[in-house]
Amino acid sequence: MSIFDRLNLSGRLGPIPDRPTPVAHGARHFVNGNPLDPPFPLGTEQILFGMGCFWGAERKFWQAGEGVYVTAVGYAGGTTKNANYEDVCTGRTGHAEVALVVYYPAIIPIDALLRLFWESHDPTQGMRQGNDVGTQYRSAIYATTPDQLAAAENSRDMYQRVLTKAGFGPITTEIRPAPPFFYAEEYHQQYLAKNPGGYCGLGGTGVSCPVGTGASAA
Repeated sequence: MSIFDRLNLSGRLGPIPDRPTPVAHGARHFVNGNPLDPPFPLGTEQILFGMGCFWGAERKFWQAGEGVYVTAVGYAGGTTKNANYEDVCTGRTGHAEVALVVYYPAIIPIDALLRLFWESHDPTQGMRQGNDVGTQYRSAIYATTPDQLAAAENSRDMYQRVLTKAGFGPITTEIRPAPPFFYAEEYHQQYLAKNPGGYCGLGGTGVSCPVGTGASAA
């Protein structure tokens, strides 16, 4: 099944064709100065999080403290290679806006990142996040290792239990192995550090996630 069938995009104009070259996205992180592009240091892992508008999502993770080596924003989960922002906003690429997090799991465990992910947005809203509506704003976890994938699925099950008790509906987060990641334009990178008064529509449910607390998903 194509991404367009899965995202209910059939009947529209169809996918936007691939672009021949990536967009210019800058070389270094505006906040910590680390390189945005691989190769990344030995001992790091990468994971992609979609939480709605990627400006606020990225800020959550670069502020997570020691153990996060670098963050970047971009597009993933769709079909158009080297898509740009205008492409993604049409809904015809299938991409989600995502934050790339490169981290040292020996310093900040995946459970800590997953807890931050779940608590920082509402994962029950489908193809939207607050007032931001469209397929690019869907909730997603794209894992790069089997351990990440298992941890993400387990944390989803744990969080669903407490969300249900709090009156929320089913989690709609897309969890799967990471597809190709395409960097967003330079002005999007670390946008809220460059523009401290910029828009951030990120908002959580107010329900704490039990991952990492020793609670069971059963």
